[in-house]
Amino acid sequence: MRKATLHRTTAETDVKLSLRLDGGEAHIRTGLGYFDHMLMQLAKHGGFGLEIDAKGDLPVDSHHLVEDVGLCLGDALKEALGDRAGIIRFAHAYVPLDEALARVVVDLSGRPWCEFHADLPPVILGDGFQVEMVREFFVALAMRGGLAIHADLVRGVNTHHKVEALFKALARALRQAVRTEGSDVPSTKGTLSS
Repeated sequence: MRKATLHRTTAETDVKLSLRLDGGEAHIRTGLGYFDHMLMQLAKHGGFGLEIDAKGDLPVDSHHLVEDVGLCLGDALKEALGDRAGIIRFAHAYVPLDEALARVVVDLSGRPWCEFHADLPPVILGDGFQVEMVREFFVALAMRGGLAIHADLVRGVNTHHKVEALFKALARALRQAVRTEGSDVPSTKGTLSS
């Protein structure tokens, strides 16, 4: 089974994370209810088993915790993919949520890049989740996971809907990209690595 478990501790955060690419239970506890909700969307619509127990310096703000969860998830994705043999590699998803529409395109190339284009207001959702951290999460995931992510918010009005559509589109794109369809490495170079 393609899986990874890791524990990252800094002076600002403590993140325990387990990822199973081929399914499993989802249990998320970060201390930020809205962020937990988004990570549950990622697990559910990605078809992943995902367990996260994370603590951070939330009295400061949500930055360190959200970014470090993104870094850990990227590390786990990279480890779980191994040499990436047989994966689909490229995938995209359009996801609507009422009036909001998001598109995410991924390439599990081993080369990190993130293009994030979304008109999101600098507001706080729920119990302290800073909306500008959505971009930071996507960037952290791409940089540590060794994948290119192109995320675009096509339209939307409600901030909750816009953010949730982005997370669901990311989940659906990753779900397709990590699927296997053989044993060859999907690259003319013969390797997918940074």
